[in-house]
Amino acid sequence: MSWSGFKKNLNRATTSVLSKTGNMDRTTDREFEEEERRFKSLDQKVERLHKEALGYSQSVKNMTGSQLKIASTIDQFYDEGAPMGIYGVKYKEAVGKLEQQAQDELDVSYRTAVLEPIGRYASYFPEINEAMRRRSKKLIEYDAARSKVRKLVEKPSEDSTKLPRAENEANTLRETYETMNAQLTSELPKIVDSRVAYLDPSFEAVVKSQLSFAQDAHNTLEGLRQFFPPETEGYELEATADGILQQMRELSICGLA
Repeated sequence: MSWSGFKKNLNRATTSVLSKTGNMDRTTDREFEEEERRFKSLDQKVERLHKEALGYSQSVKNMTGSQLKIASTIDQFYDEGAPMGIYGVKYKEAVGKLEQQAQDELDVSYRTAVLEPIGRYASYFPEINEAMRRRSKKLIEYDAARSKVRKLVEKPSEDSTKLPRAENEANTLRETYETMNAQLTSELPKIVDSRVAYLDPSFEAVVKSQLSFAQDAHNTLEGLRQFFPPETEGYELEATADGILQQMRELSICGLA
């Protein structure tokens, strides 16, 4: 940063502090402040939405990947030719198919209809925030110039040219600030109001993507039901497990400690 730029930033910081403490003229615009608040709220929500949409995509990939790892491990438990071993192979094939379907869906449809549109929408926000920062800087400069004029009026300088120069500077800064302020006050509501129409298709795509994944998972795994015995009550499964554990405890190896 140049020395000139450093001094300007320092002067803005000083003016901002004096303005907040009541020692400097301060221009307020309630309409702009309300639109700025609405935009910042939208900015935070869009950023969070994009982050969560990415998180969902990664979570589905992690889940299907974990399913395939479980299937691969289970497959190692059974001897070749064992009935459940055959079913383990079929389960591994099923979850492998699910993982591939999920990858194709997330890498194409979900990315195209959800992640990329939300990402493009969010990409405009830094530019808008920068415009608001420029307005804020110009406002600070304008308030400083107004205060300078007021002080010269209250306590005239021996140099008669100081007041006209200060007034001219203040007028120039006022015109620049008011132009920027009017543009932002007019356009920020349009950006905020555009959110529903823009995000509706992505919301619909999220729901359809989840539905498609759930249906594919159900249809694929439902085909494995025939390979397993009818569902039993929870207490029956627990009794079976307890019986096997008891047999293990009765083995002589368990008393060697």
